[in-house]
Amino acid sequence: MILGARAVSKAFFGNPVLRDVSIELLPGRIHALLGENGAGKSTLINLLSGTLAPDRGALVTDGRSVPALSPRDARRLGIAVVQQELSLAPHLSIAENIGLGVAPRRFGLVDYRRLATLVAEVSAQVGLTEPPHTPVGKLPLGRRQVVEIAKALARRPRVLILDEPTSSLAAPDVSMLLALVQRLRAQGVAILYISHRLNEIFGFCEHVTVLKDGTVTADRPLAGLDPLGLVRLMVGRDPQDLFPAYRSTASEEVVLQADEFRTVGAAGVDVTLRRGEILGIGGLVGHGQEAFLLGLGGAVPARAARFQIRTAEHVRTAPFASVAQANAAGIAYIPADRKKEGLLLPHPIAFNLLLPSFAHDRMRRRRRAQERTITQALAQRFGIRGDLLRPVQALSGGNQQKVALAKWMPLAPAILLLNDPTRGVDVDTKREIYLALRAMAAEGKAVVLLSTDTPELVHLCDRVMVFHNGRVATTLAHSDATEEAIVAAALGLPEHASMTEAAA
Repeated sequence: MILGARAVSKAFFGNPVLRDVSIELLPGRIHALLGENGAGKSTLINLLSGTLAPDRGALVTDGRSVPALSPRDARRLGIAVVQQELSLAPHLSIAENIGLGVAPRRFGLVDYRRLATLVAEVSAQVGLTEPPHTPVGKLPLGRRQVVEIAKALARRPRVLILDEPTSSLAAPDVSMLLALVQRLRAQGVAILYISHRLNEIFGFCEHVTVLKDGTVTADRPLAGLDPLGLVRLMVGRDPQDLFPAYRSTASEEVVLQADEFRTVGAAGVDVTLRRGEILGIGGLVGHGQEAFLLGLGGAVPARAARFQIRTAEHVRTAPFASVAQANAAGIAYIPADRKKEGLLLPHPIAFNLLLPSFAHDRMRRRRRAQERTITQALAQRFGIRGDLLRPVQALSGGNQQKVALAKWMPLAPAILLLNDPTRGVDVDTKREIYLALRAMAAEGKAVVLLSTDTPELVHLCDRVMVFHNGRVATTLAHSDATEEAIVAAALGLPEHASMTEAAA
């Protein structure tokens, strides 16, 4: 065993998070760690990587028991972590981020020639083609994820911990990651793999440890388990069907019409959005779909040959010049990065739920009793449990996402723009979000859903627009929107060509 834990426990402010958890990471084995949001996965990762110390129990490194590890110990032992919440410095270049903490030195200074060699080597392994001097902050989220993986590889890990590594990766990058972990396994690296995408767990991993409420409910080989059995271990009961039964609530009333819509990264986009419709947006990361969504929401400059938004209270005939303009016209944008763009983490849950209302009603006198009524109703509707005066950072990722979505409801938006709303969210919370989106569409809201999880587009959406190279490659009706068709269009293959034909 290279790394492991024996009966470790950890509590925060008297609240137990891990209870007598044991795990063994073996050389040359890909080990899955599963559990709902809040099950204790992140805390266990932090113990294994030296960020936290256990209250009880011990860690094991190369067969030797130690009470705790420090971050320096973890680096010395070759433990590298690819975090779901990226740990990159956005103002530094790709090369500088990869070299953080491991840059070769000569006479006490960074040896940039050897650093360039190291960066070229790990970039080739992960398919990182951007110039090394590119500031990381200018990359789309999916490419930043690839830099994070390259940064971990630069540490020559003996243990690699991957926390939701594909949550923002495009299909080719997921294939790259699969090939990479297989190579690392062949080299004897121990790999701990955390993901809510069960097809990856069964495609990548050999062994699984499942956490439920901070305790281990299973530690066994994956052989003999099926996806439903695995979900049952995670949630402690038989899972319902993940996606609600498809039923379109789209009307004939057009709320958004744009021709030749363009912004930096997307051009020549024609879009029609109807009241009560869920319109899906798919494609490889970085091919213009996020730029299109930001342009619609007024976050980046945009123009169009023809543009009209018509709702019950608003008519507009030009793209929005700011997010404030879009919000005032009944458009709400829910970002992919909830921690940095969607929430004020140190502030209470209730405060975050009221943020858009504060901006909208800034000239009105605050009414505390009315605010309590609003926040309690939102919490009940979206299943946000517990004291609403807690900091929102105390919530699991799934519950944080529900807050990021729920906070817009008091403004009754006519159009919702959602950027990967279930990224890094557990199975049960995903279903809650899916049901909420269906309910919003049934209320008459128009929903634009950008997702890197192709099954979401297939099962939830009335139509799917697939982007390729900054343009819409095809728009698929629900009946035609198969995973195969979406991926083929995203790769630029001829319309309706099958993946089998393309490979021939």
